[in-house]
Amino acid sequence: MRQTLFCLALLALPLLAGDENFNIHLWEPGKVPMAAGDGPLDGPFLTVFAPPENKRNGSAIIIAPGGSNIMLMYGLEGIDVAERMNDWGTVAFVLTYRLSPRYNEAARVADGNRAMRVVRSRAKEFKIDPNRIAFSGFSAGSSMARAVTAASGPGDPNAADPVDRLDSKPNILLLVYGPGRASATEKLKEFPPTFLLSAAHDPGAANGTAQLFLDMNRAGAIAELHV
Repeated sequence: MRQTLFCLALLALPLLAGDENFNIHLWEPGKVPMAAGDGPLDGPFLTVFAPPENKRNGSAIIIAPGGSNIMLMYGLEGIDVAERMNDWGTVAFVLTYRLSPRYNEAARVADGNRAMRVVRSRAKEFKIDPNRIAFSGFSAGSSMARAVTAASGPGDPNAADPVDRLDSKPNILLLVYGPGRASATEKLKEFPPTFLLSAAHDPGAANGTAQLFLDMNRAGAIAELHV
C-alpha cells in the first residue's frame, strides 16, 4: 500500500509543484547503477524549486524527505521546505531516491552523491555558487544524508561522464530528527558544518541527535544543535 501511495505521489509531483518546477534525472535511462528495473521506482531524480532570478543569493539545497525508506513524505519534508528556502533566495532540489525493499542503502548513497554532483554540474545554469550547496535530510532522509556525506569525495578525473568528475561532498549538512551515534566509517572531523534539529518529545531521535553532536564536537567538527 505504501509503495502504491509513493507511486501516486511520484506521478503527481510535477502537477502539485506547478509549471515552474521540473525534474532532472540523475542518470540517463539504462545507465542507473544497481537498477533493478526501469519503472517509476527505479530512476532517481531531483525536482527543481527555484526562486525568481533576481532573488537568488547563490546558495542551493538538496532535500531528502523521510518515510522509513519505504515512502517519501513529499509535502511537509519536501515541497514545504523547498518553498521556504525559495523565500530566502535558495534554489532547492527535492530528491526522489530509491526505496526499500527493492533497493538498499548502497543505492541511496549512490543517489545522494550523484545528486550533489548533478547540482554542481548545473551551477552556472541556476546561478549557484558550487561551494554553497547544502544537503538536508529528514528522519530516514537524515540517516541517508549522513551516509552520503561519509561516502562523499572528489570525483574521478578520468571518468567518461563529466558529472562523475565533480566533488560530491556537501558544503553544509542539515540533519532533522535523525538518529545518532557515529559509525566506524564516519570521519566526523571531515564532515562539513552540520545543523542538527530534533524534538525533545521524540526521545529516540532527540537523544541520538544529542549524542551525534557530542561525537562531532569531540572530533573537532563544526556542529550546531537545536532541540
